Amino acid sequence: MLGPDMFTLWKTEGIPVIPLEEQDYRQALPFQFPEPGCTIVGIWSRAPEKVLLEKAKEKGIDLAEFQRKTFGDENGMHTTDTIDYNIVISGEVWMELDDGVEVHLKPFDCVVQNGTRHAWRNRGSERCFVAFIAIGAKRKKN
Repeated sequence: MLGPDMFTLWKTEGIPVIPLEEQDYRQALPFQFPEPGCTIVGIWSRAPEKVLLEKAKEKGIDLAEFQRKTFGDENGMHTTDTIDYNIVISGEVWMELDDGVEVHLKPFDCVVQNGTRHAWRNRGSERCFVAFIAIGAKRKKN
């Protein structure tokens, strides 16, 4: 082929609707997610778990309590009303889902989050960088 190869991974049209029903979940995240139809493009990073534990211990921070205040859950599980495209740029990260399933992601792996409850874990030895696009969505009504 003479031009670029292009593969569609996910497509949204209009304001996306998350197929999961509205739930009573706590979300006390320290950053703002986009309203329905709006987007955020960015990069997030996460240090290895052992580094986070060491830093928390050095500073006298109870990591479980910090995560409970930040995410509403001591394990960092959280839910957002967004469709998120995450592409690992460097390092490794594990995405834990609500049912306990974990997905190990490496550079250039892509995952689409569709409003599901999840947490990110870095069990590797280096900081992980992930590019993301978050699209504000509506959750299906009960």
